[in-house]
Amino acid sequence: MNLCIVGSGYVGMVSAACFAEMGNDVCCVDANSRLVEKLRSGSIHIYEPGLEPLVRNNYSQGRLKFTTSLEEGLAGAEVAFICVGTPSLPDGSADLRHVRSVAGEIGKKMNSPLLVVNKSTVPVGTADLVRGIIAGELRGRGLNLEFQVASNPEFLKEGDAVNDFMKPDRVVVGVADPGAARLLRLLYAPFARSREKFILMGVRSAEMTKYAANCMLAAKISFINEIAGICERTGADVRDVRTGIGADQRIGYHFIYPGMGFGGSCFPKDVRALIRTADEHGVEARLLEAVEDVNRRQKLLMAERIAEYFAPLGGARGRTLAVWGLAFKANTDDLRESAPVDVIRNLTAGGMRARVYDPVAADNGREEFAGNVLVTVEDDQYAVLEGSDALLVATEWNQFRTPNFQRIKTLLSSPVLFDGRNLYPPEEMLAQGFIYHCIGRGNP
Repeated sequence: MNLCIVGSGYVGMVSAACFAEMGNDVCCVDANSRLVEKLRSGSIHIYEPGLEPLVRNNYSQGRLKFTTSLEEGLAGAEVAFICVGTPSLPDGSADLRHVRSVAGEIGKKMNSPLLVVNKSTVPVGTADLVRGIIAGELRGRGLNLEFQVASNPEFLKEGDAVNDFMKPDRVVVGVADPGAARLLRLLYAPFARSREKFILMGVRSAEMTKYAANCMLAAKISFINEIAGICERTGADVRDVRTGIGADQRIGYHFIYPGMGFGGSCFPKDVRALIRTADEHGVEARLLEAVEDVNRRQKLLMAERIAEYFAPLGGARGRTLAVWGLAFKANTDDLRESAPVDVIRNLTAGGMRARVYDPVAADNGREEFAGNVLVTVEDDQYAVLEGSDALLVATEWNQFRTPNFQRIKTLLSSPVLFDGRNLYPPEEMLAQGFIYHCIGRGNP
């Protein structure tokens, strides 16, 4: 098929590259001319394992192209995907200005029948909004072109997005027209050869499914973090509790890892957006509000622990904390709503210095803390330890899982380790002489 992808952010880039990989002709449209030139040169602007070679290969073979011209992107296109950002507004609702803008431009530029698909995460009813905007623009042009608007939410995990797209566990499609359903079923057929993965539903149900999925996963994270807090007070070990409840197939082990709270571009804003949607329709979303509240507290838990530890030693002011990890999770360079970033901001506001290392997100970290003289982002995992008063392990990168503990002890001014991801066995840390702090289990 001939496809137009509007927006070359995370969702747009992954979608464009994977659709092209299956033989489709894809034109990716972005208003940022510098970004388009960068993509044409073979360099991509986001870190995602496996994505860059996919983009380069399909671009070199002519199946994938980049442009700033929506008119060029829509020429001959059968399907146009809207893949633009929907960040949170101050009241928690999703900012739809980019979606509205793209819908208006499609209405102004389309010259043949078209299926318009919302892949952006949008509130229930957005497809109707897009339909109305496009129809209005067509009327203004005196055209009576046939078009449909569908919803096709993405379920991509940062760090494994290419695999998620190429081998999805489901493809959710919301349509109001049988022809649109047939077209999208045909488009996604190569991604579902082993079993039926195409789930067809109404447009509003598809829009809600995306929010419900992310909020459910966020709820599991907040739940296990709250259980971890109770375990600490009662003498239970959250590791054992997790094993016990995860063995129940109704619960499972996924997303019940205690840690520093959820972050990134999806879960926080989607929880807020669904709370706002509920409020607009007269529903009090008490569970979702609790999920957000627990996560807000959890993201600063390690900052509080570190401050409490140094309080009887004269306080954290003037001390130096080594931090391993800045990204909100491993295998990404995304710092949006990252718990490590929040912890560093909190501690440096109290006068503590931070020396930070992240294998991928260092450049983003330098930009994030450019105005904070108490933060240095460095390029050596062990160099940040030299003379530091403690180490915080804040992101679960593989290279942090089995480090050289003897070297850590030698480089730190004192063997104090705060494990924000529960990567290490407390018994082993005690045996190696560390003062060890973790989440959800008694400190040995």
